[in-house]
Amino acid sequence: MKLKSLTFLVALFATVTTAYSQQRLPFFELGIKGGTNITKVDGVSFKDEFKYGYNLGAFAALRVGEKWQVQPEVLFNQYVSKTADNFDQLNPFAHGNNLRNVHLNYVSIPLLLAYSPTRFFTFQAGPQYGILIDKNVNLVQNGKNAFKDGDFSMLGGVQLNIANFKLIGRYVVGLNNINDIDNKEKWKNQGFQLSLGLRIL
Repeated sequence: MKLKSLTFLVALFATVTTAYSQQRLPFFELGIKGGTNITKVDGVSFKDEFKYGYNLGAFAALRVGEKWQVQPEVLFNQYVSKTADNFDQLNPFAHGNNLRNVHLNYVSIPLLLAYSPTRFFTFQAGPQYGILIDKNVNLVQNGKNAFKDGDFSMLGGVQLNIANFKLIGRYVVGLNNINDIDNKEKWKNQGFQLSLGLRIL
């Protein structure tokens, strides 16, 4: 009896999945999203450990093919990292307050290409440009900026679509050096983004 019930449920799920996956993607979508960032600054001046921040914003998606979409977003991204024990020794302009969390707050603009083999799964990849709105000038003396104003990165990940909800997991790789103190060492953001999105249109 249990085997028959299990077989029925599997068959029902397969039928619903097949029917739903054969539907065309909507021509246009608009929604909101939010979640957590698990990031670090890659460089010897920082601890090699991931810290938690958050992301919040809006997304749109425009269908450009049967299974393809272009998805621009506007996000507020908080990246958190921790300085290394010898941060002030590696950076002569730095204060001596080591082992502190560094919060980098960006207004980020990803532009993603999305491919949906079915309506349930979407693969996403594309560039992201971030505008730094918190320069952490308290890391260094004389008001000198520790981090550059802009951050260019690449994103890649998977999105699970359930009705109007979207579960999103991405990996972020920084491409440019964000160190604004000197050219002795390269700092790059990297980490994971986990988000929940809601389609409102």
